[in-house]
Amino acid sequence: MNTVPYFAHPGIATLALPRHLALFAGLALFSGFVVRLMIAIGVPDRPDARKAHTRVMPKSGGVGIVSAFMLGILLLYRYGHVSRLAAPVFLGVIAAAALIAAVSLLDDLKDFPFAVKLGAQCVAAVVAVGSGISAVRFDLPLIGGVALGAAGPVLSVGWILFVTNAMNFIDGLDGLAAGTTLVTCLFLAGIAGLHGGFFVYTTALLLAGGVAGFLPFNWPRARIFMGDVGSQFCGFMLAVLGLAATHYQHVPLSFLVVPLLLSGVLLDVSFTLARRALAGRNLARAHRGHLYQVAHRAGVDPRIVAVVYWGFAAFGGVVVIGFLNAATAWKPLVVFAPLLPFALWAGFVIRRARAVNLGDWG
Repeated sequence: MNTVPYFAHPGIATLALPRHLALFAGLALFSGFVVRLMIAIGVPDRPDARKAHTRVMPKSGGVGIVSAFMLGILLLYRYGHVSRLAAPVFLGVIAAAALIAAVSLLDDLKDFPFAVKLGAQCVAAVVAVGSGISAVRFDLPLIGGVALGAAGPVLSVGWILFVTNAMNFIDGLDGLAAGTTLVTCLFLAGIAGLHGGFFVYTTALLLAGGVAGFLPFNWPRARIFMGDVGSQFCGFMLAVLGLAATHYQHVPLSFLVVPLLLSGVLLDVSFTLARRALAGRNLARAHRGHLYQVAHRAGVDPRIVAVVYWGFAAFGGVVVIGFLNAATAWKPLVVFAPLLPFALWAGFVIRRARAVNLGDWG
């Protein structure tokens, strides 16, 4: 199935940037308005042993992000000349994203069991993949294109579930998840805009606008939390963008773009899952053992921790740009570059935890 026309637009790099920046700013303002409303409504997030905050805080600020994103979709559908959303792939992704947002908001209100949340994520992932967002091949350095065949949809669903939950897991300190999402989206929009990725460019721009309106209320000191409605929605959309990047193969990006941009998040979650699995811990049980949480518990200012993870995303963006311009022989080395700063961060956190006798990481 040839899905390239849905994801690429030959004139994307020549579109009017001022209008796009105006759309971005307008969505940010609208998102901020909705976030203020959610602060007034005050859906409570009560502190417990696995959370960083010590007083009741409002949550579901992610409603602002989702509302701004959906408003952007409606505006582009009504007024956009290149962004008509009649193609099944667009409708499928929007429907899946709306499902994730709705179930996640209900979860913020009702605190569903993990099985219910996972079931909703699976349905949304299958809807998105069934609409045509599935990866069909991977372009690997030195190897070339690898057709996925029947494994493509299965791997695509797994990828969506992993990133959706990774962003949910990482949303535990002020500004960390939101800032990482914003940096990732800005790099994605820039890279996709230059290389003909219409779907990625448009979607990343809309998501960035929503997050930009939320972030001032969540960092440097949070007045409201994103909640599952924000973290799962952002994770789902970033995962979808990662799959969409595999569809404009005239540029050697393949599936590497979003993993590189989210390297800090994905490495933290992978490191934590591996550590807990080796220790025989229940991987589905809530805990405070993520590397960013350990850093905070060891005395690192949460604002600094958030900025470190924003830096991982920015470094990943630089790596993507370097990868595009590197000689073929150097591409494999460039791809593994994010491992170095993460290893340095992990070493620092380990030494800091030992220095303060943190003990069991959880």
